[in-house]
Amino acid sequence: MLILVANLGSTSFKCRLFKMDDDGERDVADASADRIGAGGSSWCVRAGDREAVGTADLADHAAAIELHLGQMVELGAVKNLDDVEAVGFKAVHGGAIGDAVRVDESVLETMERFSDAAPQHNPPYIAAMRAFMARLPGVPQVAAFETAFHQTIPQARQVYGVPHEWVSELGVRRYGFHGASHCYIATRMAEIAPEARRLISCHLGGSCSICAIEDGRSVANSFGMTAQSGVFHSSRVGDFDAFALLHLTRSGLSMDEVWQTLGRKSGLAGLSGVSSDMRQVEEAAAAGNERARLALDAFVESCRHYVGAYLAVLDGADAIVFTGGIGQHGAEIRSAICAGMTFAGVSLDEAANRLVTGRDEQRIDAEGGRVALWVVPTNEELIVARQTVQVLSGKTTSGGVS
Repeated sequence: MLILVANLGSTSFKCRLFKMDDDGERDVADASADRIGAGGSSWCVRAGDREAVGTADLADHAAAIELHLGQMVELGAVKNLDDVEAVGFKAVHGGAIGDAVRVDESVLETMERFSDAAPQHNPPYIAAMRAFMARLPGVPQVAAFETAFHQTIPQARQVYGVPHEWVSELGVRRYGFHGASHCYIATRMAEIAPEARRLISCHLGGSCSICAIEDGRSVANSFGMTAQSGVFHSSRVGDFDAFALLHLTRSGLSMDEVWQTLGRKSGLAGLSGVSSDMRQVEEAAAAGNERARLALDAFVESCRHYVGAYLAVLDGADAIVFTGGIGQHGAEIRSAICAGMTFAGVSLDEAANRLVTGRDEQRIDAEGGRVALWVVPTNEELIVARQTVQVLSGKTTSGGVS
């Protein structure tokens, strides 16, 4: 089966084409574009050893889809668009939808209802799904929601201390996100280190989350009802006291200004005043910028908070895994997160840590440590492709390791 997997941001579009059959799983092509709707989008399409790059004014995700599909045909990844047999989406928020599911009007309506909980993700996904329906009519679509992997989290870790009616009638609870990434880590670790039953998966990048995994199933995740919560993000706030909103609005800020600031101008960017890019924040801190140093220290503390909590949830850990752009490339961040955890058997090999390339799976724990420390590049799109095959073959999936 030839499956196109789409991964969208508010102003970005990525997709990968997979050949999934009895002979294995093969990556056929990939494409990406940035600055959608902002003019001057850089785009790239690769198929085997062939590549096409350029810039274009892409007004919306539909324009990016049209460009990328056309280039895949031009580069020979497919003979024509009729070869694409399914489209899978790394969708974000589907409320109570607990599995990867075929996209229909009811699914789109549910995503619409939860757009206020995922304002940077649900609207572009809905638009892209409709664009694919128009461009590839009759081709089935599957929404692999980021929340699906976390359906196994015990209810006591899902709820807030709010009236039960808010939970049962309004869907106010912790959902957890980054499900495809954490599912990949669970799946891959079961292959390379099957003895590690208790995992703490640290997906650290532009968006960050930490997940406790036991026997291949999610049992806790740092995200809450929305993807704005949990660990510090590059430009999103992470955990925040809801009652501080009253103080902010009474101080003269409108609620819209508060939402925009918490969702787009906070996290590393807001606290450091330097950048949302961890590399630039680290450079500024090394040069003596105190706000940048504070942002780094606060980021590390938020990660350590959840790692420590999940050591308690799991009664210790067999392995801690780092993935995502920061997790794979941030040697100093990994070192700082692991520091002072010898009580839990966590001991980092600093030399091995510094030699990590970020492109390969590497183990970085010191000899004698009780917890294996790994750097494992994630592959979210492959998980979505697998879930798409399962759904279209009549098997439902919550994204767990089978």
